Amino acid sequence: MAEPGPGTGRAREEEPDPAGKEEAAPAPKKRRLAGGERYVPPPRKLNPGVSFGAEHFAETSYYFEGGLRKVRPYYFDFRTYCKGRWVGRSLLHVFGTEFRAQPLSYYRAAARAGRLRLNEEPVRDLDIVLKNNDFLRNTVHRHEPPVTAQPIRILAEDEDVVVVDKPSSLPVHPCGRFRHNTVIFILGKEHGLRELHTLHRLDRMTSGVLMFAKTAAVSKRIDEQVRQRQLEKEYVCRVVGEFPEHEVLCEEPILVVSYKVGVCRVDAKGKPCQTLFQRLSYNGSSSVVRCLPRTGRTHQIRVHLQFLGHPILNDPIYNMEAWGPDRGKGGRIGKTDEELLKALVEEHRSKQSLEVLGIGEEDLNSAGESKDCGNSGDCTKSDPVNGSSCPAEDEKDPERNDVAACPLNSDSNLETLDKDKELSLCGNQDGQAGEKGWEEKDPLCVECRTSRRDPSPKELVMFLHALRYKGADFEYCSSMPEWAMEDWQE
Repeated sequence: MAEPGPGTGRAREEEPDPAGKEEAAPAPKKRRLAGGERYVPPPRKLNPGVSFGAEHFAETSYYFEGGLRKVRPYYFDFRTYCKGRWVGRSLLHVFGTEFRAQPLSYYRAAARAGRLRLNEEPVRDLDIVLKNNDFLRNTVHRHEPPVTAQPIRILAEDEDVVVVDKPSSLPVHPCGRFRHNTVIFILGKEHGLRELHTLHRLDRMTSGVLMFAKTAAVSKRIDEQVRQRQLEKEYVCRVVGEFPEHEVLCEEPILVVSYKVGVCRVDAKGKPCQTLFQRLSYNGSSSVVRCLPRTGRTHQIRVHLQFLGHPILNDPIYNMEAWGPDRGKGGRIGKTDEELLKALVEEHRSKQSLEVLGIGEEDLNSAGESKDCGNSGDCTKSDPVNGSSCPAEDEKDPERNDVAACPLNSDSNLETLDKDKELSLCGNQDGQAGEKGWEEKDPLCVECRTSRRDPSPKELVMFLHALRYKGADFEYCSSMPEWAMEDWQE
């Protein structure tokens, strides 16, 4: 399903939050009310201690190919409670108005296959009217985008914290299309590091120092340092052209243009921000610049560099022709926000690089997006029923062919699927998906029949690196990346 339209509010994300909390399933239906009225079990309270564990990590496995880390497709349950605006509406109406990434025929076929469940009972009739506290479960065949095969390097670890050197292209925690191809899951599956608390975030395409607390107490202590502005972050990047030799302070406010595509720009109506820049070297065509952000807005460094006329050399958003002949320098764009977003998407489509941008065609075909996401870093909101993403960072995912061109995704082909054909799942019905039969095509999965070009490892690297993270009683640094060396040439 796609994101709900503007003004309807945001659908609850299917993934656990950064701390790993999941939405609890209700107890199975126990009884019916007098007169045949449908009984809805009361919602269960969340367990605040829940985090990702062995059952989550066992959903699927990784394999490596062409310098990429890939996830074997797996079955997964997207789960959500009925939203207030859905009460009194039929499932069919909700699907048709708010979740248009798939045709209604898809949901009819999914119901016939037993993949749609309401209060843990199979949905037999999409005309069923939703009630408050109804619990909806949709089982999908899930495909994740590839990320770099570069390993996550542990920089430091003690009883309080874990500090890693995050490779570019990896989201910090599950978001949008990403679940197993995230720092949190890889640390849990390959390093045995679980129940970590995210202290700060990095954009998916940003590499470098990333710090986690091992306990809630440590997390609270460092959060207090954040509130007291006692933390210092230092980044390094390679930008277009000859950056000024003197220090440059940029204080332009930043406005989010689209959470779904992950685009921001300088605008007087935006949030105040401040970044200090200092040139480290210049090789005749590009400059290495030290960046000291004093605030933490989404894409702050990247947007400020674009405004200054020195975008990051290989930035897949802010160094594109879509921004016009000046590439956004001085805020000169010459397009409405809608025109800008369309131009960015079309430019990546023409280069077959939507995979790098991090969005899919179904994300673009959705009903709209809310402007109140409020997340920073690489968090993305997603549709709770079929998982389409709405990124608040820059990170999203796949390059693909137009799903409308896929034969399975047409009303006629889905409607004429043999209704008696067993569309069995390779996982079980309680959300614990498996990789059994992962090489087989799923009869309802559009992704299984979508040809796509894998990004090259080079395309998954952006020249922005978190070099240092310093607090009142700690300081962690990573090595300078190869592209930041003074004598580096492209």
